[in-house]
Amino acid sequence: MSSTLADEIRTRLGDLSPAERKVARVLLAGYPAAVFETVATIADRASVSAPTVLRCASRLGFKGFPDLQAALRAELDARTASPITLYAHSGPSQSGTPEESGTPEEGQASNPELRAALSLVQQAVSQTFDEIAPREFDDAVQLLSDPRRRVHVAGGRFTHLLAQYLGLHLTQFRDQVQVLPDRDVERTSFLTQLARRDVTVLFDYRRYEPDKTVIAELARERGGKVIVFTDPWLSPAAAHADVVLTTQVTSGSPYDSLTPALALVESLVGAVLERIGDKGHERMKLSESVARRTGLI
Repeated sequence: MSSTLADEIRTRLGDLSPAERKVARVLLAGYPAAVFETVATIADRASVSAPTVLRCASRLGFKGFPDLQAALRAELDARTASPITLYAHSGPSQSGTPEESGTPEEGQASNPELRAALSLVQQAVSQTFDEIAPREFDDAVQLLSDPRRRVHVAGGRFTHLLAQYLGLHLTQFRDQVQVLPDRDVERTSFLTQLARRDVTVLFDYRRYEPDKTVIAELARERGGKVIVFTDPWLSPAAAHADVVLTTQVTSGSPYDSLTPALALVESLVGAVLERIGDKGHERMKLSESVARRTGLI
């Protein structure tokens, strides 16, 4: 499973001295660009000595600061990986032969490729839910359940499907939910209306789309809140987010898996509906009534 340098730094914060933690916080605050600063610059920003920066890198598990920077370069290469480069790197998925995979237990898929795919999906979903900070998830629920806030949702090439899925569910039990329109004039009007009480939800996975970062910037400039769904390498839009929900993308093919993200979206929908309570239930009943009356269902 994927783990970023930022994840490793956060995990080891408790092992650092107070001065080294200052260095780590400088690196995290300006991540990833800050890691490529000189040792002297980082020391100045953290108000510590240059040797403290070097000790911090060593305490984080690197031989020296250049090794830490090299790790980030490798991570950034992974961030921009496309299905073509992933396929060229790993080749076609190989799940092994039936003899290698053993005899499936009752209720399991008998095809070894299906069993391998199931294992990857289960691991990715499990790790995603294990790594979501409860505070982040609760903040997202609170923002999306606030009736005073409008909700705007936008996705990318493939993730627009997740954006629409989330938006369609939210419209069932709360008002003022809109998915980013496709046409330029409507999209411009949509972005022009972003305001202080709005919540903008963005889905941005590698290869990241520049417009998602711009939308996040616009939303924050207007005083609104931003929720970003992204992968472990973090969309640039995450730098402008109030809530970042990271999901694993590991799959058995050159294409990133969005199954963990879908599972998290469904969990978020359920939690928001529960938080809204009776008003959400009444809205659902009204929607059902209108749909039946107009012949939509």
